[in-house]
This record gives sequence, structure tokens and C-alpha cells, in this order.
Amino acid sequence: MSQSNPVYRAEVVGSFLRPEALKTARQQFKSGEIDAQQLRAVEDTEIRRVVEQQREAGLQVVTDGEFRRAWWHFDFFEGLQGVEGYDAEQGIQFNGVQTKARSIKVVNKLTFGDHPMIEHFRFLKSISGDAVAKMTIPSPSVMHFRYNRDAVKDVYPNLKDYFDDLAQVYRDAIKAFYDAGCRYLQLDDTVWAYLCSEDQKKQILARGDNPEDLAKTYARVLNKAIEGKPDDLIIGLHVCRGNFRSTWISEGGYEPVAEILFGTVNIDRFFLEYDNERSGGFEPLRFIKPGQQQAVLGLITTKTGSLELAKDVESRVKEATQYLDINQICLSPQCGFASTEEGNSLSEQQQWDKLKLVVDLAAKIW
Repeated sequence: MSQSNPVYRAEVVGSFLRPEALKTARQQFKSGEIDAQQLRAVEDTEIRRVVEQQREAGLQVVTDGEFRRAWWHFDFFEGLQGVEGYDAEQGIQFNGVQTKARSIKVVNKLTFGDHPMIEHFRFLKSISGDAVAKMTIPSPSVMHFRYNRDAVKDVYPNLKDYFDDLAQVYRDAIKAFYDAGCRYLQLDDTVWAYLCSEDQKKQILARGDNPEDLAKTYARVLNKAIEGKPDDLIIGLHVCRGNFRSTWISEGGYEPVAEILFGTVNIDRFFLEYDNERSGGFEPLRFIKPGQQQAVLGLITTKTGSLELAKDVESRVKEATQYLDINQICLSPQCGFASTEEGNSLSEQQQWDKLKLVVDLAAKIW
């Protein structure tokens, strides 16, 4: 691997369980007991702590745990020009549970302006020491998929104009993060997993969209967004099946989208969930291009606290090498530990035990 695209065999996806001090501060802010500056002070303290814990666990790449966010995606989208958040009639339906009722709408032409997350990244970089500071934001596909045609038609009668602007917004976002010192940006994307789910595809068809056409459109938007990116900027794509209070949305392996996603999207690193039988087999990895592209296998679940057996994980990595060179494989938990502030059903100690397992196994396997 070249110096401009270093490999980190042990990875973390992004979010961490919110500490009690942070949960309390957010509630106090919401009720008016503390102001924004006081909340930020608590966030700063807890982010310093979680970065230090990641480094102590042996990770070379660290995130801010998404501690300044309530959601993995809405906080970023609501910071874009032309987008408004609002309280929806109902939340997003997961397997047996529903999220809080929140949504977004496009009210004007999309642009990337003075986004608060640029400053969030600067703080992370300032405290990351010799570790690599990784920023996580939602993928452009997510911006369209859940809100589709109806959410944008008043502003964008022609959908092609919408996708062109969306790609430009992400080009501008990528440049802004890069200029702030970011050299590792991860796009979190639930949509590609929906396009692998028979149930979700039925819903897509029922609303008048074609899953195959969507896949081609999203691939085009992603490639346009990252076209011409600096050589020393790593861009990852986390393909997620949904993560809310230890539940999920979609089921199915990556085969239905593997050829277009792995074969044509110019991402440096694919973060792939392989923690259970819903995830399918490793065969789709055969479409990942030989060379510098990496598949970060999420073989350790964040949905439960029970710790995987090292020998089982090693065995699965070996199985994956039937389809992809071992030098193009890395290891991580399958998702974040708290894609929303509510968090998954495990303890902080279990969270760190799982990360330690990732680090120890990576050191052993590679």
C-alpha cells in the first residue's frame, strides 16, 4: 500500500454509547437548565475521554463517537443549506421498534455552507494525537432514498438537477473537511443494504421507483461526489442494514448490488456488515477490484454484548480470503454502538471488550 492510502487493519465504524454525563447534559440543555456553551463543555470533556479510550484500546483511527449528534444522519443533513428538519408524524420502523418522529425536507436549492461539523472535526483532530481522526457523515444516497420524489419536487421539478446539486454539495463538503485537515472521511449508507432486501425492494417498487435504476443513480452520484479527491484522502463507505436500539431494518446478502457497488464505485474502503446470517456469504467480495481497495469486515456485532470467540472470527476471515486477497481485508465491529443517542443494548465495558478483540485479532491475523 502507498503512503497516501495507508491500511488500518483494526477499525472502528464511528459511534459510541453516550456516557451518562453527556445524556444528562443534553436533557438539561433541552429543558433550558444549561446553555449551548455549557453543553459544549461537557461534549468536549466526553469526546476527549472517548478518544483517549480508543487510543488505549490500540486503535490507530479514532472518531468523536458522534457525541455531538442525536442521529447519525439528520444532524448532518439539517446543517446543509436548503434543508429543514421537522417533527414527522411517525418515526422510522425498525424490526419491532420505531425511532422518534423526525424527518427532513428540501425547501430551497441545496448548497454546502458554514456547516457546524467542520468545527466538530477540527476539535477531534486537535485532540487525536498520533492517531488518525476519522469523520463520519451520511452518504448522499441516504438524502434521497427515504424522502424520494415527493420531498424535493417543489424545489426540483427535474430530478436530474437535484442529483447534480446533491453531488456538488458532497464535493464541497469533502473539500471543506479536507481543508480542515481531514484525511479520512467515512460515508454511512443504509440504502445499498435496502437494495439487497426483498422486502425493501417491494416497497421501492410500490412507490413507483425501480431498485436497479436507483442503484445506478446512487453509484453515479457517489462517483461524481468523490471525483478528483486528493490522493491522500481516504474515503470509506459503510453499508449498514439499520442500527437502532440493537434492531435492524433490512436483510439479505450483498450479491444484488455487488457488481455495481464494488465493481464501479470508486471508494477506498468498504465497511461491510457480516455479523450474522442475515448478512449472507462472502461471495460478493469477488467484485472488489484488486489492488488498494479494502473490505473492512464487520464480524463483531454491536447489537449484543456477548463477546465473539476469537477462533470463530479468525475462521471467518480465512473464509473471506477465498474471494478477496488477505491484504485487502481489515476488521471492525459491524456498525457503530449508538447510531442514535439512545444506543444499543450493551454496556460500555462490553463495547470496549469488543474493540479490544478487534485490535488483538488484527494484530494476530496480519
